[in-house]
Amino acid sequence: MVEGWLQYTRGANGVDLVAMAASEDAPARPAGPATDLIVDLTQTAQGLFRAGGVELTLQAVVDLAVATIEGCDFAGVFVLKAGKVTTPVKTDAMVAQLDDCQIGGKQGPCLDCMAEGTAVYAEDLARDPRWPNFGPEAAGSGVRSVLALCLVGEGTVIGALNLYARFPLAFGAVDRARGLVLAGLAGLALSVAEAHDEELRRAENLRQALVTRQLIGQAQGILMERERITAGQAFDILRRASQHLNTKLREVAQELVETGERPSTGNPSP
Repeated sequence: MVEGWLQYTRGANGVDLVAMAASEDAPARPAGPATDLIVDLTQTAQGLFRAGGVELTLQAVVDLAVATIEGCDFAGVFVLKAGKVTTPVKTDAMVAQLDDCQIGGKQGPCLDCMAEGTAVYAEDLARDPRWPNFGPEAAGSGVRSVLALCLVGEGTVIGALNLYARFPLAFGAVDRARGLVLAGLAGLALSVAEAHDEELRRAENLRQALVTRQLIGQAQGILMERERITAGQAFDILRRASQHLNTKLREVAQELVETGERPSTGNPSP
């Protein structure tokens, strides 16, 4: 993944554009669109990769879109999970209205973007015939242009970055180029954030499993000492109590450790 990122940020001559733009020792360059784009790319990458978890990363994506893409007034993200589209972040309440319209009506440029795996640009929703329900409703709400860009992770479309504008023809060639760069970085950053969150979940599950094992072991030890029984017999008492009380085994063990009271198994026998 890191290797792909390095390749992505290198020019045809192998020069690392991000490093060069960020270096204090780099030679001065005349101002121009290319230089500005490289600097913006550097700042964008830094902002996304230090955002944190998945939701923070997505929020950074939409905030950066509004801040760095001149034609963009509002932004949101579609994320595809288990075959369903979710809309976890947005920059304005207007985005939620537009998202609900697309998802509820099962049509719109952002859905087409994910389905077709390509950028979709609507120059003027009031005149675009592709979405007969969504187009007029969005235009009536004051949104005339939409640029939807795929978020790709591990070679698969995982969502869409959706840019909305109040005016028609809002996204020129430079805006679309910036949007594509941002969407590419965002897809990579989102994949990294999801992998990080998954590792945190696994670590927490392992920690919980170790705590549970320790509690059960302590509860077994108490029963073994008090009732002069084996470890297997002590565990059987805990298991039967869990079934009788309809309570998780861990909770039964914790109650015994904290109170010292023998859990009820529903039977007079040990």
